[in-house]
Amino acid sequence: MTASPRLDDARPDGARPEGARRAAPPRTEHPAGTAAPPPRTEGGPGGYWATVTAVGCASMMLPFSVTGAAVALPSMTAQLGSSVGAAQWMLNAFNLTFAALPLAAGGLADRIGRRRVLLSGIALVGALSAVVALAPSMAVADAARAVQGCGAAAVLAAGAAVLAQSTSGRRRRLAFGILGTSFGTGLAIGPPAAGLLVEAAGWRSVFLLVAVLALPAWLCATRAPESRNPDHPGIDLPGVVCFTGGLAALSYALVQAGTAGWTAPGTLLPLAGAALLLVLFAGVEVRRAGRAMVDVRLFRRPEFLAVVCQPFTVTLGFVVLLVYLPAYLQGVGGRSVLTSGLLLLPMTAPVLLLPLVAGRLAAAVSVRAVLTAASALIAAGSLLLVTVRGDGSWLALAVPLLPFGAGVGLAFGVMDDAAVGTVPAEHAGAAAGVFNTMRITGESVAVSGAAALLSTLTAAHLGGSGLAADEAAQLAGQAVQGRVAAAHQAALAAGFTDALHVLGLALAALSALGAVLTYLALAPDESA
Repeated sequence: MTASPRLDDARPDGARPEGARRAAPPRTEHPAGTAAPPPRTEGGPGGYWATVTAVGCASMMLPFSVTGAAVALPSMTAQLGSSVGAAQWMLNAFNLTFAALPLAAGGLADRIGRRRVLLSGIALVGALSAVVALAPSMAVADAARAVQGCGAAAVLAAGAAVLAQSTSGRRRRLAFGILGTSFGTGLAIGPPAAGLLVEAAGWRSVFLLVAVLALPAWLCATRAPESRNPDHPGIDLPGVVCFTGGLAALSYALVQAGTAGWTAPGTLLPLAGAALLLVLFAGVEVRRAGRAMVDVRLFRRPEFLAVVCQPFTVTLGFVVLLVYLPAYLQGVGGRSVLTSGLLLLPMTAPVLLLPLVAGRLAAAVSVRAVLTAASALIAAGSLLLVTVRGDGSWLALAVPLLPFGAGVGLAFGVMDDAAVGTVPAEHAGAAAGVFNTMRITGESVAVSGAAALLSTLTAAHLGGSGLAADEAAQLAGQAVQGRVAAAHQAALAAGFTDALHVLGLALAALSALGAVLTYLALAPDESA
């Protein structure tokens, strides 16, 4: 989704620090009068740009698969006649597998080949997007989206590894800069592009576009060099099972909370199961130590803990607004799909433009100052969400979205480098993996959790007008997905608007807390 891994400091190309003595290569005897054969380079001429193009195009598909699907969801559910719960799983199923599997996919790529896993991931994302586009029912779309999320996890993990293994120095910095721009572009153009497609050709065209983009990405990836690490300890299967099961149970509980209520047995039992599985996951990872999916030893460093928790104060609200604000503007505000996407530009454009500025700013001042300022800007934008109205002007909506997007753009420019910069260089790869897992997990939980919160608050408002609890929950769930029943337009508009304001206050409190903790945790060590 919004991940843009930076592994520059991991030095997987084997480069030694300056001043290190390089051993002379072994001599190889050749017949008299013949020259030594040139070194073999996999990937062929132009392999660098083919590799960067492949990873960039594939990475652009990932955020678009989230934002585009969210914009298309109201039209999709109306045409397929989906229930509220099934429609929510169209978003949650992708996020669940995408969040749970990047580290496992990275381990698999090390064992069997990074290019091979990248090619498989691109093929899965493209093929399953085509299946969604042709789906006759929401159940088929939900299942396809779950498998598509597996492909997205493979693209995220293997794409970064392919770039890190096949580039070095200035070319590596350029490659990872293009990778970050690709993610930003997917986020920025996702809502308006999906809106244009839905209005021009219907919701199926959004998913067909991803399938079409996958073809040139896959063809370019065939020219990428292959690499592997045969000494990799393998996939942490117990960790993968516990982590994936815990996330699945948590997502199910949050969907149930939005429809059946927070105190229903169907909500409390999976919540308890999720807590048990995640505690079990932590115990498994501690016992497996160096063979674990997540190196828990990294969390002993307060500065790493502060940076790795940034996704919960930075990207959480950003993804929530990307997914549910277009639905609010369509359902409550009566805006077109395209207009709803364009109204998000004050928030998405800074994410495309500011990351490069943030890196230079951090070099001039400090990472601590940039990340603290980013969280403060997000807190200010979240607080201003209380002014949002469905029929508000573009300027009124830009007032909260612009500082929000500026804060996210600044954070995106330094978070990845900060994650690997707070640990020793030999742990940079593990730190990047943990950071991206935390980021995508936060986004996954945010999408399902925000739906439950918005639905619950909107249903509570409807309950005050005399509607039965079941009917109020059904109408509220539909409204959160962009379908506002005409017979209850006024009550739903008021309830959804109030719920959005409460969400803004919660995000403001979370971001303000994040700003304080970041400032304290990243303080210079005066004793060093």
